[in-house]
Amino acid sequence: MQFRHSEGCSPSLCMRRNLCHEREMTNTSEDAYRHIVTESVGFLYPAALRAAALLEVADHLAGGPRDVAELAGLTGANGAYLRRLLRFLASYGTFREDEDGRFHLTPQADLLRADASRSMRAGVLLVTQDAWWLSASDLAEAVRRGEPAFDNRFGQPVFDYLAEHPEDGLLFDAGMAAYSAGDIGYIIDGYDFPNDGVMVDVGGGRGGLLLAALRARPGLRGILLDQENVLAGNVLADLGADDRWTLHPGDFFESVPAGDLYTVKNVLHDWNDDQCVRILENCRYAMNPGAKLLAVDAVIPPGNDPHIGKALDILMLLLLTGQERTRAEFDRLFERAGFRITEVIPTPGRLSLIEAVPV
Repeated sequence: MQFRHSEGCSPSLCMRRNLCHEREMTNTSEDAYRHIVTESVGFLYPAALRAAALLEVADHLAGGPRDVAELAGLTGANGAYLRRLLRFLASYGTFREDEDGRFHLTPQADLLRADASRSMRAGVLLVTQDAWWLSASDLAEAVRRGEPAFDNRFGQPVFDYLAEHPEDGLLFDAGMAAYSAGDIGYIIDGYDFPNDGVMVDVGGGRGGLLLAALRARPGLRGILLDQENVLAGNVLADLGADDRWTLHPGDFFESVPAGDLYTVKNVLHDWNDDQCVRILENCRYAMNPGAKLLAVDAVIPPGNDPHIGKALDILMLLLLTGQERTRAEFDRLFERAGFRITEVIPTPGRLSLIEAVPV
């Protein structure tokens, strides 16, 4: 093989440069290969999280480390298989095995306890249930059809399915509350909530955000708007001041109650643009003079860097007609509904705070 060299470059020097270039290409190719191999089996980690959650391993380690024989007896599992499961999870920092073969909780593993202060057990069980796994396996078909994979697989939209399967609906509500709980502190710290007037939490689920806002602002009153079956599991009684909040069973596509601040958290990404415009317009029609709207959603940044919003967007593609949006897409959406975005505030979590006022 002959190596070409430029004027002023000796053949030996050019040879070394070409060999170095070939090694760089080999390393790049090797890294790409290893990346694809590793990521192609990435589904095994959430599968293992689900298994540990179902077996309640973390709950049995709350009092201290245990060996596999003890854990197998407590969980009803096969000891050899359980050790392999926990060894795998420990490689991700979820559980830790010591030199004596005992397994310990780690901060990650602690979140799998049902009674942990920020438990993610329900969230893990939600996103790893069969309906979500099967929808994910149909991703290519969803992209071909331009329709949610869930609808095609189960013959109906996800919210209709949940209404017909109450147990799945309860898990959905609990799982969503678990995922939301980690962001609520960032929202309260990141936005200047008023200390008077009425906050209307539109599609607010169990009311975790409203509860936190009422605790942070003693002069604020609140209305929690959602479907009646969802409101049945609300947490607002934890406030200890029942006169400061009201439950409002209803459909945000039909109407919303009057208020001074409207929070729309993890709602807009569930719906297509026309449906979002309808929700936002209903808020605008009901607003008291001087009211504001605060949408809380992921905002996808430009460029090729990883971002949780891009992953969530694939989840929306699988399950719903909605999507995660860029700043420009939010601007167009709010303009259609008669709003102007005044500020977009990023948080340390996965969500941004989008403040808007009617025009």
